[in-house]
Amino acid sequence: MMTRMPKRHSYEVTVEWTGNEGPGTTGYTAYGRDHMIRADGKTAIAGSSDPSFRGDPGRWSPEELLVAAISACHKLWYLHLCATNGVVVLSYADRAEGTMVEAEGSGGRFVGVCLRPRVVITPESPPDRARALHAAAHRECFIANSVNFPVSHQAELVIAESKSASGRNDDRHD
Repeated sequence: MMTRMPKRHSYEVTVEWTGNEGPGTTGYTAYGRDHMIRADGKTAIAGSSDPSFRGDPGRWSPEELLVAAISACHKLWYLHLCATNGVVVLSYADRAEGTMVEAEGSGGRFVGVCLRPRVVITPESPPDRARALHAAAHRECFIANSVNFPVSHQAELVIAESKSASGRNDDRHD
């Protein structure tokens, strides 16, 4: 029997610090936390540290990007699994939240991320299957499988109604 080698994927990004305000890192308050995240062929992302750590609130922090990566990975797996299991998703929006705790003298760490997707499916789609596919997506998510803290989900499932006699769409929560 021939053993298949696992597929390997490599991701290359450039993170360039753009926060030198003149004197460099001569002191904790002497430099900006701004940076640009780039990858070939993609739009750059303006990053900084969290505002709690002297960062620019108008830029993405690494903590926000981590939560966004987990949310996006779950969504991509969920949509794939729905497409291959007879669930038609009409819309998907997640209000994900990550919790990080600082420990004096040892930095901080994430202690959990909760995904809160609101998923609208067609009336013909099986709601029990739509709900169950969140657990399957969680098991498949590359990012959630790579972190050392729990990732939970509290999905809201909405079943779209067809247009009523008044011509408006009515959605029902299931």
